[in-house]
Amino acid sequence: MSKLSQISSDKPLLLIGCGKMGGAMMQGWLEAGLNVAAVKVVDPYREGVRKMLPDLAEENLVEKIADLPEAIKPGFVILAVKPQMMDQAMADMKSIDCGDAVFLSIAAGKTIGYFEQYFGPDAAIVRAMPNTPAAIGRGITVGCPNKNVSDQQKAVCHDLLTAAGAVDWVSEESLIDAVTAVSGSGPAYVFNLVEALAGAGEAIGLDPELAQKLAMHTICGAGALLEQSDQDATQLRINVTSPNGTTEAALNVLMAGDGLSSLMTRAVRAAYQRSKELAD
Repeated sequence: MSKLSQISSDKPLLLIGCGKMGGAMMQGWLEAGLNVAAVKVVDPYREGVRKMLPDLAEENLVEKIADLPEAIKPGFVILAVKPQMMDQAMADMKSIDCGDAVFLSIAAGKTIGYFEQYFGPDAAIVRAMPNTPAAIGRGITVGCPNKNVSDQQKAVCHDLLTAAGAVDWVSEESLIDAVTAVSGSGPAYVFNLVEALAGAGEAIGLDPELAQKLAMHTICGAGALLEQSDQDATQLRINVTSPNGTTEAALNVLMAGDGLSSLMTRAVRAAYQRSKELAD
């Protein structure tokens, strides 16, 4: 049973930022049993939020943090604004009493230490890294709690993050940079693979529209097969590779010393290094 039903209007869930990611997660929370009356949303684009969440009461949607009622005492604060807007959001948060709330951030590059500067060293803070398929509930999110987060609070955060897809946890925050490099940025790598495969199809004579269709369905279908199969990626690759066949000819290029594995390692290391730089 989802622990979201434990969140009440007395200590509501406060969502700061209801864009594509925050809005998709909110829809997932409501579907998982979160009471819409136990939700407060802050977002300057009221019309867009209203279309996304038509059942949200008028008084539970405000444009600015300063517009929240002074008496509000949230149980969970979800920080879903863009990283470049976080400094302003943190300054505005000083206008409300968050008491013993749990702060869950899905903002890239913002460390637990960053939030402790605003909320204090005793605050319960969870830093999470989702990826864009979370917008359709098919993402994967990795969270890292600070030492103040109880097992019960972590369990509720787990259920909150599950609305976006699969969830896992790390105990060392430094690993979030590696997570960012693999899964956070990873969807872009896959989209680029579609572009590259389609481009390769065009190069050998396929119509651009057909090449794009073949590439997209191949990537999506292979991913679905991998997800549903009881075999891992290595075995599935072997299954489709006939000795001396067409697939083997291509894999001899892709699996060469300077092939896809080497290229992907370089790419992920570059993303990892940049993630560390952004967090400094």
